[in-house]
Amino acid sequence: MPDEKLTAYRGGKALRRGWTTGSCAAAASQAAAVLLLTGIAPPEIHLHTPGGITFCLPVEDAHMSGNAAVCTVRKDAGDDPDITNGVRITASVRRIEKGVTIEGGAGVGRITRPGLAMPVGEAAINPGPRQQIADAVHRAAQQNGYGGGFSVTISVKDGEALAAQTYNGHLGIIGGISILGTSGIVEPMSEKALVDTIRLELDSLYAQGQRIAFLCPGNYGADFARDTLGLDLERAVKCSNFIGEAFDHAAYRGYPEILLVGHAGKLVKMAAGVMNTHSSVADARQEIFTAHAALCGAPRETLEGLMAAISVDACVELLDEVNLRQPVLSRIGREMETRIALRMKGQARVEFIMFTGKYGVLAESAGARELCERLKQQ
Repeated sequence: MPDEKLTAYRGGKALRRGWTTGSCAAAASQAAAVLLLTGIAPPEIHLHTPGGITFCLPVEDAHMSGNAAVCTVRKDAGDDPDITNGVRITASVRRIEKGVTIEGGAGVGRITRPGLAMPVGEAAINPGPRQQIADAVHRAAQQNGYGGGFSVTISVKDGEALAAQTYNGHLGIIGGISILGTSGIVEPMSEKALVDTIRLELDSLYAQGQRIAFLCPGNYGADFARDTLGLDLERAVKCSNFIGEAFDHAAYRGYPEILLVGHAGKLVKMAAGVMNTHSSVADARQEIFTAHAALCGAPRETLEGLMAAISVDACVELLDEVNLRQPVLSRIGREMETRIALRMKGQARVEFIMFTGKYGVLAESAGARELCERLKQQ
């Protein structure tokens, strides 16, 4: 039987949890502190994470380097498809008079823009992992009767190359990856990392003075926003399927206005109140077109065709055959506005532009173009 604490369940399958880069850094720091104080490195560290799970993390490549002890822990992301799985996180620890200082070495990114969890100029080691590291070396000190402090430097093998596969450059983190983790646990197939990234991008742009949250669910929306609307994608946040989450955080952060530009394959679902547009959560595209076409008087044959349609473009083609494209899309657009207003509860103004590659703009809110023009001026 799998260990229930170390196992999560998705789609009826048992999936193994893993540990974050923050947990790796903490375990490597504790091992190095023990080596520094006793001359003997532990073969493994039993790390109790903030999320309540205790992992047994193997220690690698333990050695002394001058007056510093150095230990490495390898990330194990469990069954999560994480690009940092297997990365080697190394801690170099030396004695200081008091306290704990934490710095980033090779392969750890450095923050160059405001709005992230740490100030500009600091190593991209988030507050959660910093606390984990401090707790870990304090534990080593207590267990070995040491009353002084530690200087800890965290490095990541090949971290700069790995960073090219992450959002770090867009966030203003250069030179390596971030040391992340709130719970210390990697949840397999978790959506949390992506949602956290969306929030970080919104925070960063807000800190830079942007006051219109510009959201694109994916590459289609981004390309249309750039090529057709003339918008600067450096101001955009790709929110993937998490439109509702992005709305909520933009309002929480204090954005007074939100501009959403996206392909109708995702955005039309909002007319049914679907704010997580992944097909595994909900679809409803055909049902939305069919219901609004019925309300506009479409014949039964058209309604049957809409229910069987495999794309938004196919739906539009059927509506064109009975000259109902405009009235149906107008109804859908109004329903989208209603559903968005229910979500936002007056916290922020939302404008949207919904399109397809074949037909161009299908629906847009009344103030969307004006918001586009003001976004260009920010």
